[in-house]
Amino acid sequence: MVVLMKPTPDITRVRFDTERGTVDRSSAELEVNPFDLHAIEEAVRIKEKLGGRVTVISMAPPHAEPALRDAIARGADSAILLSDRKFAGADTLATSYTLASALRKLGSFDLVLCGEKSVDGDTGQVCPEVAEFLGLPHAPYVVKIESINPKPGEMVVVSDLGPGYYRIKVSLPAVVSVTKEINVPRKPRFKDVLKAKRAKIEVWTADDLADIIDRDRIGFKGSPTRVVKAFYAFTSGRNPEIVKGEEGVRQIIEYLRKAGVI
Repeated sequence: MVVLMKPTPDITRVRFDTERGTVDRSSAELEVNPFDLHAIEEAVRIKEKLGGRVTVISMAPPHAEPALRDAIARGADSAILLSDRKFAGADTLATSYTLASALRKLGSFDLVLCGEKSVDGDTGQVCPEVAEFLGLPHAPYVVKIESINPKPGEMVVVSDLGPGYYRIKVSLPAVVSVTKEINVPRKPRFKDVLKAKRAKIEVWTADDLADIIDRDRIGFKGSPTRVVKAFYAFTSGRNPEIVKGEEGVRQIIEYLRKAGVI
């Protein structure tokens, strides 16, 4: 199994480059995208039940390595970091193409798991795009994996598709994006953290994928998306006041009366 994990900056600390319309990823430490924690947990649970190995693949700068070690501490067996300045500036299409190329290089796998979206981009596009590049079936917004049968090569999942839940049967190999409702991620044990610190993180550059990728389709060059403008959504004109207790209730009622609400 493979988990596509995105190291994301601490969203409470990260700064944005409003001139270029990009996230300044050097302004905050990178951590495992919260939605991908559930993908890692589900992959580890499947491994514990059916056997096999879990490999995490990320495309990120070199300082994302601690996030990959965190994934290993949570039960992944190995991690691959796609890191090269040629990958920089990629939108979801170029990112998906690069990740799909890495999966082709990796070779054999039965299942690819990822979180439904990332907290920085919030697009939910990468997982289905990877499936499209690989020509594999994709099950989105999965809240439960009901069964996996390796012999016929199929799995049954339950997806939250808006107005209702759908039971979907997909053939393997497949790509599945999971929601946070699927499980509760485990906390890494101290001994697993120590083990992860000693683990080797394999790094692949664009040259390592040279026989697979088209260099015109990676990084900024391969990204058709252009950010025209980025800005902070400041609010203005508000003058909040905190009220407490019974007197506060009376004040609120009086405010509502003056506003003509009651």
